[in-house]
Amino acid sequence: MITAFKLYLQLEKLFGGVSFVTKSYHVRTILTIFTLGAFITILNQTLLFTAFPDIMKTFSISGNTVQWLTTAYMLVNGVCIPVTAYLIGRFNTRQLTLFALGTFSLGTLLSAISPAFSLLLISRLIQAIGAGIIIPLMQVVMFTIVAKEKHGTVMGIISLTTGFAPLIGPTVAGFIISHLSWRYLFWLVLPIGIGLTIATFFCMQNVGTVNKRQRLDYSSVTYSTLGFGSLLYGTGSLNSNIKLGILFIIIGFLFIVIFIHREAQLKKPMLDFSIFKNRQFSISLVLVVLSFIILIGPQAIVPTLIQSAMHHSALTSAFVLLPGAIASGLTSLVAGHLYDRIGAKILGLVGSLTVAISMIPFLFLNIHSSLIMMAICLIFKMIGNALVLTPLTTEALNVLPNPLLKHGTAMVNTLRQVGGSIGTGILVAIQTFYSTRSPFIGARAFFMGIVLISILRFLLILMLKQTKHA
Repeated sequence: MITAFKLYLQLEKLFGGVSFVTKSYHVRTILTIFTLGAFITILNQTLLFTAFPDIMKTFSISGNTVQWLTTAYMLVNGVCIPVTAYLIGRFNTRQLTLFALGTFSLGTLLSAISPAFSLLLISRLIQAIGAGIIIPLMQVVMFTIVAKEKHGTVMGIISLTTGFAPLIGPTVAGFIISHLSWRYLFWLVLPIGIGLTIATFFCMQNVGTVNKRQRLDYSSVTYSTLGFGSLLYGTGSLNSNIKLGILFIIIGFLFIVIFIHREAQLKKPMLDFSIFKNRQFSISLVLVVLSFIILIGPQAIVPTLIQSAMHHSALTSAFVLLPGAIASGLTSLVAGHLYDRIGAKILGLVGSLTVAISMIPFLFLNIHSSLIMMAICLIFKMIGNALVLTPLTTEALNVLPNPLLKHGTAMVNTLRQVGGSIGTGILVAIQTFYSTRSPFIGARAFFMGIVLISILRFLLILMLKQTKHA
């Protein structure tokens, strides 16, 4: 990724060296570019789920092989995020955004025309490099140019796109594939990516200062990549090969310990772990990770449960999930606005209780359970979770001084993804173990885990300080 970025900089000097630095920021323009960019990059994480059968037929590959299109995307995305703290401090906003969106668009084009699965997989990796930069960069930029008392509102808008995109991916893909080839999943995204790249070239302003003398510690990159990459791969393997999954999780933790030790020795670390000395940040980050598990966990098993155990269609399962996704997006906007007024603690307590109560009916699931009841409970689950996730993400970043903001965003996004994967992997492993007796017993065990996490989250929120707001 670093080599590719250096090549891009040489081209940027030749064709786009105009500086757009100004003290007056066009906030709406910058926010529009970032939110749309974040939307299409996150959408691509789940967009291909529904297309897997068609891709398997096109390239004559197995189900285990086609899963790598998503697994590899999330692996590369996950290992790129820790490096963004260095990139944001070293390169200006316009350069990074152009590189991220340009790389993502290039990967999208190559994915659409790939004649072989190996080339499609490589194209997805190229997409993931660009996607890994966008969200941390967006958060740093928006928290820098927007007044602190409006951070919650901005995070609500960001959460609307970043939370809504992966939830509607399978539904959107199902509609497209029912009428067109799976390649149109890329062709329809490509014009948006190109349009945003062009808009970035002409409209993006540079935010903050950069240190061109800052050097990248390649040992840190190596340990970080091996650590977080192994963790993500291990948690993804728990369901299919539990021994292999545990082995990679142990290897991942060992490399992360080495990585943390390395960062502590550096005067200017790639990722500054001293931010964990801030108690409010540390508790908020743990709560964000728990909230992400609650967000993505049920989405991973409910479709399979409805289709395989309750014998309904894929379209039916999509419609059970869709109202909750819409409710989550709308609640994120409201929660962000409320955070600016009353802070995160009250919202978090109300949200955690809402999630715990809404999941109780899932502890009694059976083949005759009402799909309408499931959809209603999932709506309240998503509303409650949005009341926690959006305010606590804002709180975690708000309590950090501006010089540490890039490290905070990299840490939040890295641990949210890694922690979410580990938590969901463990819950799915528990579900699989109990499903040998009945798929519904396994599902009940899974949702009992969600209820317990909600209760734990409620207790942790009580430990938060009530920060002052307007």
